Amino acid sequence: MQPAFSVIFLTTLIGMGQGLFLAIYTEQVYSLLNVLPHGEKSLFYAIGSAIALILLGLGMIAAMFHLGRPERAWRAITQWRTSWLSREVIVLPIFMGLLFMYGIVHYMNWNIQLIAIGAVIIDISVVIGLFAMIAASLLFLSTGMIYACLKFLQEWHSPLTVINYVLLGSASGFTLSTLLAAIYAPQSVNFYAGWTIVITLLAYLFRYASLIRNKRLRPKSTVQTAIGVRHTKITQKAMGFMGGSVNTRDFFHHKSKAIIALIKHSFIVLVFYIPIVLLSVYIVQPIQELLIIALISQSLGLIAERWYFFADANHPQNIYYQSIA
Repeated sequence: MQPAFSVIFLTTLIGMGQGLFLAIYTEQVYSLLNVLPHGEKSLFYAIGSAIALILLGLGMIAAMFHLGRPERAWRAITQWRTSWLSREVIVLPIFMGLLFMYGIVHYMNWNIQLIAIGAVIIDISVVIGLFAMIAASLLFLSTGMIYACLKFLQEWHSPLTVINYVLLGSASGFTLSTLLAAIYAPQSVNFYAGWTIVITLLAYLFRYASLIRNKRLRPKSTVQTAIGVRHTKITQKAMGFMGGSVNTRDFFHHKSKAIIALIKHSFIVLVFYIPIVLLSVYIVQPIQELLIIALISQSLGLIAERWYFFADANHPQNIYYQSIA
């Protein structure tokens, strides 16, 4: 497929925003259960929520560039019964609203205690955060299933697609949370750094598994099935057009195998290897610049990874237009 940068930025930005919220809420729950020291972290949670909200907003802005008629975008919600895209469009603003409430409660110190279970005190931010976590999970599911539900694109039609969206978004969000914790909540920075390494390792394993799977795929369609002719010797001499068309522009990336291989190896290094090494060094030698480099590396790598994700999908119509491939 031809990667669209509007969708690339949409998915990477909202994924990082979701991951950032999940990171700070996870830490709050750990503190609630007395696994981590409590401390005064309301400002940290509020700032983290604000940054996550900004990332989600930027993702929505990026999505507008992918629409031919932005004024009709509201119509996307009408197909929620059958369309994962509609479900994503519905869940995203719900998640943003809950995230806004979560951040405001912490910023204004409106942490009204609702119930106490032994030493565990549940306040209103915990409840709002729980609903926001459910919304974030549904958003991850909806975004991943937009692509995983397409049976005719074998590279995407796999549970690994959804898993990778969850893990890559979470990894980038946890990396950002580690940097924020180093600034606003130093007592929790090793917690975030440790979980970031674990999640990034998991993301690496599942993304690598998808690369191996896709490499072994064999097209279900052939030139014969594409045009409905069963003759064993069919050779296409031309693309079927005197000039380009939407078929030759939007369904193929037009890049050489060398470029595709370079992008694949680049995102593996930038998304996984460099952040894991830098975060491991940071735990031993806490130099804040290491976290900045790790975040920049992973962010750039995720753009390359998402570009590769779209380019890797071989649309069946390319069989008919294989002379341009």
